[in-house]
Amino acid sequence: MTGDQRCIGVFDSGLGGLTVVRELQRRLPAESIVYFGDTARVPYGFKSVETVTRFAHENCGFLLRFDPKMIVVACNTASAAALPALKASLPVPVCGVVEPGAKQAVLIARGRTIGVIATEATINSDAYRRAMGQYQPDLRVVQKPCPLFVPLAEEGRRCDDHITLAVVREYLEPIVRLDPAVLILGCTHYPLLKAAIAQVAGPDIVLVDSGEQTAREVVSHLKATGALADESGQGRLSCYVSDNPQRFRELGQRFLAHPVVDVTWIAPDQLLADKIEHA
Repeated sequence: MTGDQRCIGVFDSGLGGLTVVRELQRRLPAESIVYFGDTARVPYGFKSVETVTRFAHENCGFLLRFDPKMIVVACNTASAAALPALKASLPVPVCGVVEPGAKQAVLIARGRTIGVIATEATINSDAYRRAMGQYQPDLRVVQKPCPLFVPLAEEGRRCDDHITLAVVREYLEPIVRLDPAVLILGCTHYPLLKAAIAQVAGPDIVLVDSGEQTAREVVSHLKATGALADESGQGRLSCYVSDNPQRFRELGQRFLAHPVVDVTWIAPDQLLADKIEHA
């Protein structure tokens, strides 16, 4: 068997990163993936930059035990807070979810306004605005935290549910009035509410799924570096969580679009063992 058979490491604060895994599996069915969901410490969206950065280093330290060929930070909050530090300290390539989505949004918008919806921490970090500013410094960006989207997604609320639509309207109507060309879904939970978001946004606003763009970036990197797995094989998904594996199994199916079978609980002392050093 040829190719690089090492796994791709992926982590998120909880379940949302499974939407990135779903896209990776769709594009790279031969790749094995090790996923860590930090369900004991979710949500990251209201925590400080310092705390999120510490958690991100600990999560990566755990994933490094599986000898991954790259690590995907499938969490917008962690990407916004910790990606430069992770890239500087980890011995493998690291991909976040902010940069790929930002790049695609700028390409589509062609100078028009871009909207960003995300967690409070991601919005406060201004990571999307800064990432897009690399390509177009004078770009008009409007941003809105949507904290209720995460519990709606995890509760399995339907997109045509009246509560879901009421919440989506409450958050999005002020942005829609500003007539953006593009709306970035800056949280990996938000694709589960995509139909409701699209209904409120209307047909003239293009939705950019940051997780989907990240999967494309991973494919591009692995191809460019000759690190793809042998295509004749079938990749395996192994999931690890820091709390409540049963809930992860039950809710994970909504995010992954198929059953989550292999889920292992990692106790705090196991997670922090052999923690990587970082500045």
